[in-house]
Amino acid sequence: MAKVIIISAPSGTGKSTIIKWLMAHEELRLTLSVSCTSRRPRTGETDGVDYHFISDAEFRNRIDAGEFLEYEEVYGGTLYGTLKQQVKDKLAQGRNVVFDVDVKGGCRIKEYYGDRALSLFIQPPSIDALRQRLTDRGTETAEKIEMRVARAAMEMEYAPRYDRTVMNDVLDEAEQQTLDILRDFLEK
Repeated sequence: MAKVIIISAPSGTGKSTIIKWLMAHEELRLTLSVSCTSRRPRTGETDGVDYHFISDAEFRNRIDAGEFLEYEEVYGGTLYGTLKQQVKDKLAQGRNVVFDVDVKGGCRIKEYYGDRALSLFIQPPSIDALRQRLTDRGTETAEKIEMRVARAAMEMEYAPRYDRTVMNDVLDEAEQQTLDILRDFLEK
């Protein structure tokens, strides 16, 4: 039976890098859940690959119709969410579905799937280390970095609700630890 893997982390923790590395392990039969969003595509993003880009009105209609497994309004009114049917279809194909979601969505998905899901929280070594990683990226203003750091502190409070936590202090070690956890979960 195909399973669900939920991975959450504060921005800048290395979650996307770890997920990309995991996806290359074909024996895990992973497929990434593609979320919907009401925001416009950024340069280089492709509809259906990075996100399913839908209008705010369509998103809200789908909420009212009960089509979302989870959804959240974040960052100034932008909606993000996961369609139930999309996940159901991927599981029916025998693929293990990986979710790259915020902590609240991750908790909702875990509640929905129960023991069929593994929830994994990727944690930075510290808030100061996270701030430094975000600064080193050079992609955001100091104000936005502080907003992300404040959100990270809130998100880290959710770590105890997750099945497992991986500290990403050394990327290679965090990747291997995550792989070992997934292999163990998928073999059960």
